[in-house]
Amino acid sequence: MVSPAPAPPQITIVEDDRSLLGALKFALEADGYRVSAYNEARRLLDAPPPADCLVVDLKLPDLDGLALIARLRDVGVTAPAILITTRPDERCRKTAAAAGVAIVEKPLLDGTLRQAIEAAVRHSRS
Repeated sequence: MVSPAPAPPQITIVEDDRSLLGALKFALEADGYRVSAYNEARRLLDAPPPADCLVVDLKLPDLDGLALIARLRDVGVTAPAILITTRPDERCRKTAAAAGVAIVEKPLLDGTLRQAIEAAVRHSRS
């Protein structure tokens, strides 16, 4: 008897730029991932879905991305997290490092985000 193939990894994205959010969702789905996309932190906090990886923008209109990840940790979400931002300052880097959050800098053109997601999913599923 052949066992069913495992479900594709689930990625949750929080990005307030709707164009970027749509592009990321499209690209990740084309790569075979299942994607939940949110343009506001509070929508995700209302009912966080299961995830193998979180991709969170630092500057959200309703909550800082690092604060969002901390709140998700408080409610039991343990998926690896990747923070996306333009030019993170030293405080951001230190806070992210202390929380075990990877940072990928925008623009997201060189494959760095994909590589970070692949590493996070491997970690999440090991």
